[in-house]
Amino acid sequence: MVSKMKRQEHIKIRDKDLQLPAFLPDATLGYVRAVDTQGLLAVNIQALVMNSFHLMQKPGSSTIRAFNGLHNFTGWPGLIITDSGGFQAYSLIHESTRFGSLTDHGIIFRPEGKNRKFILTPEKSIQRQISYDSDAVICLDDCTHVESDRETQEISVKRTLNWAKRCKQEYLHQISLRQIDEAQRPLIFGVVQGGGYPDLRRKCAEGLLEIGFDGFGYGGWPLDSNGDLLEEMVALTRELIPTEFPMHALGIGHPYNLMRTYQLGYDIFDCALPTRDARHGRLMRFNVSADTKLTEESRWMEYVYIQDKKYIKDNRPISKYCDCPICQNYSLGYLHHLFKTSDWLYQRLATLHNLRFMTQLTERLRDDENR
Repeated sequence: MVSKMKRQEHIKIRDKDLQLPAFLPDATLGYVRAVDTQGLLAVNIQALVMNSFHLMQKPGSSTIRAFNGLHNFTGWPGLIITDSGGFQAYSLIHESTRFGSLTDHGIIFRPEGKNRKFILTPEKSIQRQISYDSDAVICLDDCTHVESDRETQEISVKRTLNWAKRCKQEYLHQISLRQIDEAQRPLIFGVVQGGGYPDLRRKCAEGLLEIGFDGFGYGGWPLDSNGDLLEEMVALTRELIPTEFPMHALGIGHPYNLMRTYQLGYDIFDCALPTRDARHGRLMRFNVSADTKLTEESRWMEYVYIQDKKYIKDNRPISKYCDCPICQNYSLGYLHHLFKTSDWLYQRLATLHNLRFMTQLTERLRDDENR
């Protein structure tokens, strides 16, 4: 099992170290909703995932370039990974063909309410991500649902490999053109597609390894129709990539799924679930102490539904095992009051707490690995 082997403890990216495992909040449009940089740093967030598909529309590439990149524009001093937008385009176009189409050349999409169309090619995706001063860029890929038929998956793998080759060529061209030295170049990740077909996953992984990347991501929707982790396919995809390469579990962020995926050898995780849950009154907390090893068999976490009337006069913190500023300073009763009155302060405090839960989870997994 990968988890029993010597694992990377960190990745060197430019002048920063990303401690592994790492959970990255989704800062899709350049921000994590309701919180600021200082709040993110206070709960040990190391890096953010931003989305070039959305950023190219709002605020627009020319605006980001006017600030010399996302770090200056957002004021975020940590690492920034930009996603290519392949998954977002997939979601949009599969919802309705009126929103666009996929071809071997690239992706054409027409956002609702806009007259203009956007064209996203592998080359443009890489050009934009590097111009945004991203610390790590992700190749444009043809995303599919795991239940799509074999013909669809074969087309996806063929297109993903073709696009990956074009992405890598453009990446090398941009590095040379901008005279970026080895120490300052952003990392580049390829994405392994193939749906639920092991042979197609292998074909895609081998093709990407031949092209050559710094790291790799699990491509495609990672859950089945019941919402359960596709453990067999997630495990296979990790096994197909040599352990010296970091693996990004794209879109995997439910705490139990994160733990299991980490055990299967993945290093980097991102998901909107913790922050979305926080805004809607679903708070995460450990129900075991920090010196208790987390296992698959134990139910080591639980949810607090802050709208519940039982918290009206509860003077306890969300969790006695949490060291976040919210648990150190605010009661469940006060958070219940903020939620019921729809005050924006609730959004901020709840989001920071759930993010600290996620960084505590990665820290505990790291400590368990070294026990």
